[in-house]
Amino acid sequence: MKNTLVTALLILSVLSLHAQNDDRVFNPFKVDISLGGAIPQGSGSKGGVLLAFEPKYAIVDQFWIGLRIETAIMARAFVNSDGTYSSANVSGSGSYVATGDYYFTTNSFRPFVGIGGGIYSLASASVDNNGNSSAIASTVKPGGMIRAGFELGHFRMGIEYNFIGNSTAMTTDPYGNSVTATSKNSYLGIKLGFCIGGRRLD
Repeated sequence: MKNTLVTALLILSVLSLHAQNDDRVFNPFKVDISLGGAIPQGSGSKGGVLLAFEPKYAIVDQFWIGLRIETAIMARAFVNSDGTYSSANVSGSGSYVATGDYYFTTNSFRPFVGIGGGIYSLASASVDNNGNSSAIASTVKPGGMIRAGFELGHFRMGIEYNFIGNSTAMTTDPYGNSVTATSKNSYLGIKLGFCIGGRRLD
C-alpha cells in the first residue's frame, strides 16, 4: 500500500513537469457524481447502494487526480470460527480516497483505469449469533482501490474494487462457547454517473 502511494506520487511529479497549459484540450477542473450498487465480499453478505462525489483536476489531459468521497450501505455477513454464520444488520461505510485516473484517449469516448488510497470509516454493527447479540464498534481502516471504466461526453460508467481489512468480533454460540466472527469489508462498486465541468476547449 505504502509503495503504491509513493509510486503514484512519483508519477504525478514527473507528469507535472511535462504539463503544457497551451496544449490543453480539456478544462482541467471537473466533478464526478455517481450512484450505483455496492457488492460486499464473503458468503452470506447482501449488496446495497452507494453514492460518490469526486472533485478532480487534470495534471495533463490524460491524467487526472481527485478525492473520492463515497458512502456505501450494505449488509456484511460474519463467519464464525467454527464455519457457521452470524447475521449482521445493514450498516454503512464512508471513505475518503485520493485517486489517480489515466485516460487512453482525448476524444469524446474515453476509457480509463485508476488507482487510489485512503481511509474507510465503518459504522457500528450488531451481530446476532443464534440469539446471542454482540456489538461491534465503529472503526476507521486504511484501504485501497482499483477501477476501470469509460466516459462518453459527460456520462460516466465504472467498476471499482475497494480493498479494506477484515473486521472481527467475539460472540457466543448456543452452548455458551466463545467464538470469533470475521467479516470481509472489501466490496465491489458498479457505478453510473455524470461529470460536471471538464469540457473540451476546442
